[in-house]
Amino acid sequence: MTYFDSLTRSYTDVDLSKGIDTEQFIEATEGLVKLFDLLGSAAFSVVQNDMNGNIKKIRERFLSNPTANSTLQELLATEAPDKKRVATEGLLWLSRGLDFTAQALRRSVDDAEEELNVSFTKAYEQTLRKHHNMLIRPLAMKACPYRKDFYEKIGVVNEAAFAQMKSWLEALENIIRIIQEVFKANPAYIKGM
Repeated sequence: MTYFDSLTRSYTDVDLSKGIDTEQFIEATEGLVKLFDLLGSAAFSVVQNDMNGNIKKIRERFLSNPTANSTLQELLATEAPDKKRVATEGLLWLSRGLDFTAQALRRSVDDAEEELNVSFTKAYEQTLRKHHNMLIRPLAMKACPYRKDFYEKIGVVNEAAFAQMKSWLEALENIIRIIQEVFKANPAYIKGM
């Protein structure tokens, strides 16, 4: 059994037909946050806490009116007139964290020789570094387990499991791309953030 088999919902199962289904996205992202437990370092608790806090902001907005906020696109549009766009800010930061994670895992999937600390450090440089001040250091990257140990922990030890991981990662990357496109097409959503 792989980590991906243990998920309540995979990104491959998030309905995108009318927009990104908010509830399904939340469920899939809660599963991704648990992946950091498998990295085996308390240093990742900061990343997990940040992501969980942003998930909570999105969930609270969704639960305030599940019909009006059924997709992430609708959630952003319904919150746009508000002075405080808490869920929008949460999704912005969550999407950045997801992009960091996806890029790190993509590097690892594409280069079987690259150790995780290198994959995560380079992904950090490409994604989150520009949003962090000098005081924030990517200490967690140095605490990454060896690649071989991580893949064993998540159960990706054969071709079928590797294909399952790649499908999950491709679905996550597609969702991130859609979110980024929504923010790019609607700069007013994140003005001042």
